Amino acid sequence: METPHATHPPAPDLRASDDDRNTTIERLGDALAEGALDTAEYNKRLEQAATATTQRQLQPLTADLPPSRTAHAKAAAARRTAKTQADKREWLNEWSYWTGGALIMTTIWAVNAVREGEWTFYWPMVPLGIWAAILLSYAIWPERDDD
Repeated sequence: METPHATHPPAPDLRASDDDRNTTIERLGDALAEGALDTAEYNKRLEQAATATTQRQLQPLTADLPPSRTAHAKAAAARRTAKTQADKREWLNEWSYWTGGALIMTTIWAVNAVREGEWTFYWPMVPLGIWAAILLSYAIWPERDDD
């Protein structure tokens, strides 16, 4: 049984969107820059891409081109940027957990201190200090992923 969210290649008779044409034009530009197309062939395909109205007209324009090193490099850079941003969000989230833990431990310490009638050693400093040191170590020595 087919899932409702299955991804299918675009039907050839579907109308091409501006984004579809722009993607094809960008791919042709990469092929020109990488030497896979000469200027005359590029201009011919560029005109066909700009005036294409269906997917069927766009597909053959890039079907015979080798994989784009430029597109691959852009995709790899985008993946690295997304990973860096996700890591930063995760690190900031860890600090929010630290803040919550600090609030809970400080509340426990304060309630006990008030109940006993004296301000004793601030014991939450030990676990919070260790936790903070670990979080700071991630900023100083980030994990390195070798692709």
